[in-house]
Amino acid sequence: MSISEGKSRGKQAGNCNLQAFSSVISLNVGGHIYTTTLSTLKKYPRSKLYDMFNGHPKLPMDLKGRYFIDRDGAYFRYILEYLRSQQVPTQFIQEIYKEALFYEVEPLVKQLEDSPQIFGEQVGRQQFLARVPNYAENIEVMIRVARAEAVASRHSNVIVCVIKSEEDAARYHDAMNSLDTDRESVVKFGPWKASPSVTDLLECIRIDIETRGYRITFQPYTMDKGFRFKTYDFFYKFAFTWW
Repeated sequence: MSISEGKSRGKQAGNCNLQAFSSVISLNVGGHIYTTTLSTLKKYPRSKLYDMFNGHPKLPMDLKGRYFIDRDGAYFRYILEYLRSQQVPTQFIQEIYKEALFYEVEPLVKQLEDSPQIFGEQVGRQQFLARVPNYAENIEVMIRVARAEAVASRHSNVIVCVIKSEEDAARYHDAMNSLDTDRESVVKFGPWKASPSVTDLLECIRIDIETRGYRITFQPYTMDKGFRFKTYDFFYKFAFTWW
């Protein structure tokens, strides 16, 4: 080890010892630098932050002797502000909620869960989607089909069959037989026992695929009326735009 490396490690160790016994703490959270007090970080005894700084801190140090937390530091400022003043954030709710869950700041988690964004997502949308059989798996199938169709093309289309009720399910096979497209690539959703409508489900599909970074639109899938004797309104075309 060179003399300069030894001095650097010695300085880092010295900073570590100083921080360990100081009431003022410097943090490097994903590259964002914060300074706060030990009492602020230990505000809630059941939180992960309390565990991190209870006794000798259990965190690595960066090159300047600051405690390092490998999380998105942009949103830690809101966690820290809540610890300081109990101020509940009004923006970036979804992102801050994830961080509050990670740091296990239970009072903040509960207050965020009462916000319209989290309440609507968890109590409304997710509970509905839990009643739609194989919803998450079908989203993955749609993306795979769309990617397979995206060969030297700006758009690729995925046909979705939405069956809401058991009565609709009884007509499912006839509906599939009426299609004028490849039936193997059709993705089926439903039936489900919940009040949200077919339109609600279609919007959920759009939201969840767009959250993955895809550009997508949907509309009813219309077939050539003269091609079959009977048509069904179960089918929708989702168009992925690639460029």
